[in-house]
Amino acid sequence: MNPVVGLDVAKGESQVQAFLYKKKPYKSSFKVAHILEGLEELTLIS
Repeated sequence: MNPVVGLDVAKGESQVQAFLYKKKPYKSSFKVAHILEGLEELTLIS
């Protein structure tokens, strides 16, 4: 399986979770605010 990123989009913020393998999360999930600074966090994930 290829890596997958899941987004739970809600009003004001989204919950993000990455998976490398089926049903095995990569690190822990985190929240991203729907503002420019919050969305920039998605480009900094490593």
